[in-house]
Amino acid sequence: MTGGSTDESGGRSRRERLRADTVEEIKHAALGLIVERGAANLRFTDIARSMGMTPPALYRYFADRDELLTALVADSYDSLSDALTATHETVPRDDLDGRFVATCTGYRTWAQRNPERFALIFGSPVPGYAAPPDGPTVVAARRAMEHMVELVADTAERGRLGSPLVPDAAESLMLAWATVHGFVALEVHGHFHAFDQDARDRLFAVQAGVAARTAGLSPAADQW
Repeated sequence: MTGGSTDESGGRSRRERLRADTVEEIKHAALGLIVERGAANLRFTDIARSMGMTPPALYRYFADRDELLTALVADSYDSLSDALTATHETVPRDDLDGRFVATCTGYRTWAQRNPERFALIFGSPVPGYAAPPDGPTVVAARRAMEHMVELVADTAERGRLGSPLVPDAAESLMLAWATVHGFVALEVHGHFHAFDQDARDRLFAVQAGVAARTAGLSPAADQW
């Protein structure tokens, strides 16, 4: 007997579980405030007030606002990566066209469902905040982008990679992603409100096709 100090399922003590739950509650409250006021206006005093805590109590969980922002950005990239992974699991690995469509569609769907996270990692830089070099945000960002990198590599290995618009592979891949991202960003921020859903879907298919050709990929038209 250990006096019930650990959790039989996960090996964590009650105190550790409570701490983890509080950390998640703080991050949830912070995201809510970011939606309302923007990341630049995120303050510990406001987070504490929304949770019924005192500002000094938050420092037991995060050293400062920047550490909290780092955790939120890393979580957002992980959320994106998990969404893309789940989408890819529905497509056979040797279906290159299907994987490209899944990547683009999964990215768009995630952004639509998580506009606050999308804005946090791809929106305007937060004044005074800089992600730690080689920190959790960098690791998470690389993980999120691995899907497209692996797709291009697999396409090249099978001899199906055409001539990208930019000779350098890394540059062409970045340009392809920027092409899709530009559409998604405009859509998430409400700039396509004049078009109905069917029209936006058609426009996105065209844009994704442009992105494919940019990277030397060319999914069959019926994939869309």
